[in-house]
Amino acid sequence: MDRYVVNFDPFAIRFPDGFFLEGIRWYGLAYMAGFLIALWLFNLYSSKGKSPLSKDDNSVFMTYLLFGVIIGGRLGYMLFYSFDAFVSNPLLFFKVWKGGMASHGAFIGTLIAIILYSKIYKKPFGALADIVVSSASPGIFLGRIANFVNGELWGKISYAPWAMIFPNSDQFGRPVDQIAPRHPSQLYEAFGEGLFLFVYMQFRLWKGNAPRGQLAGEYLILYGIVRIICEVFREPDVGVALICGLSRGTFYSIFAILAGVGFVVWARLANRRP
Repeated sequence: MDRYVVNFDPFAIRFPDGFFLEGIRWYGLAYMAGFLIALWLFNLYSSKGKSPLSKDDNSVFMTYLLFGVIIGGRLGYMLFYSFDAFVSNPLLFFKVWKGGMASHGAFIGTLIAIILYSKIYKKPFGALADIVVSSASPGIFLGRIANFVNGELWGKISYAPWAMIFPNSDQFGRPVDQIAPRHPSQLYEAFGEGLFLFVYMQFRLWKGNAPRGQLAGEYLILYGIVRIICEVFREPDVGVALICGLSRGTFYSIFAILAGVGFVVWARLANRRP
């Protein structure tokens, strides 16, 4: 049975030899597109009365989020998945062009960014959190597609009809026809964490009447559940130890679910106050 071989060029543009950077990666373009889509959604929410921010406020708020996502995502990857290498060489943190971002770390960085913006500009935290989670999924979708293009974060070995060959998964340099096929878990996550959550959050934002902050809680709960399901098909990162017999993604997602429950409870209690 012929299998699809995932062997894309990770660079959209390659620079000449001797240049400081090798080129522009699809992964970086995915992040850029994700932020641009989020900014467009913020402006849409502002024009339709679904946001406490004006269109002029959105660019400043997006700057906070950009730093929160990048710093949180990178630091989260270093601490959660590459701690030993980070301790031995902390400067690895700045080599973002080599890849390595953790979604759970990005969540923490985003939370801190929302809190700071809320305190400084006197905007309701719950409402800000809601518009952020309703805009985050396109970026996650594109990021997972970029993971697929890079041939990284592959799934476990599978002989399902749709299983694919990931040459990077083989450590011995064997021919493609001798490499075991695997689940395209990046695509599972793209449609679960990205497309599914985007559709759900858009429906809740436009059709629902939840108290401020509840959508953020619902997002964290669903993200954690979807991520845990996807982790069943995803190969644990090489060299990264399990925690309590669980992959790092599964373990950290449990805390995302608990945080989501806390958000929902907080939103409902806050909404009952006079």
